[in-house]
Amino acid sequence: MSLQIYVYSMTKLSVNVNKIAVLRNSRGGAEPSVVRAALAAECFGAQGITVHPRPDERHIRYSDVRELAPLVSTEFNIEGNPIESFVELVLEVHPAQVTLVPDPPGAITSNAGWDTVKNAVFLREVTERFQEAGVRVSIFVDPDPVMVAGAAAVGADRVELYTEAYARGYADDIFAAIDPYVAAAEEARRQGIGLNAGHDLNLDNLQFFVATIPWTDEVSIGHALIADALYMGLETTIAEYLKRLS
Repeated sequence: MSLQIYVYSMTKLSVNVNKIAVLRNSRGGAEPSVVRAALAAECFGAQGITVHPRPDERHIRYSDVRELAPLVSTEFNIEGNPIESFVELVLEVHPAQVTLVPDPPGAITSNAGWDTVKNAVFLREVTERFQEAGVRVSIFVDPDPVMVAGAAAVGADRVELYTEAYARGYADDIFAAIDPYVAAAEEARRQGIGLNAGHDLNLDNLQFFVATIPWTDEVSIGHALIADALYMGLETTIAEYLKRLS
């Protein structure tokens, strides 16, 4: 009989600064500054900065990505649908990580993960392009072990579990809400790939998620964190999220 012992590092917090850009763009001009907010988040303890530029640049602009890239001292994560202009941007700025998200052009926010089986050829080609440039690749998937295995099969370094369903079901039945994510996370561990999570995670539901799935490498949080910062301030808010992750 063998005994397996797992030792996990604390899950990292990557702050998505898209909502700072939304506020700036609503008025024009340069305030609030995306760069200043990102650097402040790092100063206050965030271990990563996430941006999600879309083709219409309705929040984060490609120019924001270029400005942030040499200044972010933690892990820089760029999310997006890998259309050619996005691929070229990522290859230009060389972030630590790219997260492939299948969001259609008109989507308000990401609303589904990849079908990694049907899109295997495309995802493998894109993944190889980024990895050849030294960029870690994470693929955004629903909490389905088949989709996780598909991501591993195309060579992804990590998957990011789309957590909106978990957040929606959390108040009604936390165990039913987390069960599919445990199954998907266990598949990622079996496949030997890393695990990220993001979408609608907040101060209420975050701690249970990472306590149940402690091998989560990173969570990316934007909307809830920036909303909380309006009431508590960015420094206090980040401290509270880090408490949940510890």
